[in-house]
Amino acid sequence: MAKKKENTVEEKLRALYDLQLIDSRVDEIRNVRGELPLEVQDLEDEVLGLKTRMDKLKTDVETVNFEIAAKKNLIEESKTLIKKYAEQQKNVRNSREFNSLSKEVEFQELEIQLAEKNIKEFKAQIDQKKEVIADTKEKLSEREGHLKHKKGELDAILAETEKEEKALLKKSEEFEEKIEERLIQAYKRIRHNVKNGLAVVAVERGASGGSFFTIPPQVQVEIASRKKIITDEHSGRILVDPQLAEEEQERMQGMFAKI
Repeated sequence: MAKKKENTVEEKLRALYDLQLIDSRVDEIRNVRGELPLEVQDLEDEVLGLKTRMDKLKTDVETVNFEIAAKKNLIEESKTLIKKYAEQQKNVRNSREFNSLSKEVEFQELEIQLAEKNIKEFKAQIDQKKEVIADTKEKLSEREGHLKHKKGELDAILAETEKEEKALLKKSEEFEEKIEERLIQAYKRIRHNVKNGLAVVAVERGASGGSFFTIPPQVQVEIASRKKIITDEHSGRILVDPQLAEEEQERMQGMFAKI
């Protein structure tokens, strides 16, 4: 059986740089979205929280109204009892019975006073809760409007970039399959450790792309020879020569244009 052809170092470098160009394009697309997905999520959570608060406040008002109705019923019952005791006082046989009924009347009058006081307090609570409901409703309306606007922004960006991102992610997977596992793992590790996600960079003005540390001339010659994979001693990035980078950028631009 024919042995699978081993890629040259130059072919490996080109494949790695192509993969970097694809992944960098995906990074650019995601940067365009920026913090919008998180902003939308935060706003959705805030709107949900305000709605929950509104529901609880409305339930509280209903509960207090129920308490007011109960106190009003108690007042009516007390008035009925007072009237009953007053009638009974007309037919008492001694002062002890009269005084006992008088105490019952006095107790019911105190019950009425306490119930009226409770009703007044309950109504004050309702007024306070209605103010909070009005403020919450206003804030909810404002937050919902803001959420709608942010969702519109996000949907517009997604509509423009989602198709391209999916196509690029598929291409990224395809290119990864062309590169040996050892190099892919190294590439991903470097990409994870550097803040801009650039694991493979070209030499620019005698230094690693995006770095101010000069690369020794002998190392630059080795990079240009494309005979072995060389990493920057300061950042750990894989280095390619400017000509290779330019050729791959031009070639990949053609692929990006078709996506």
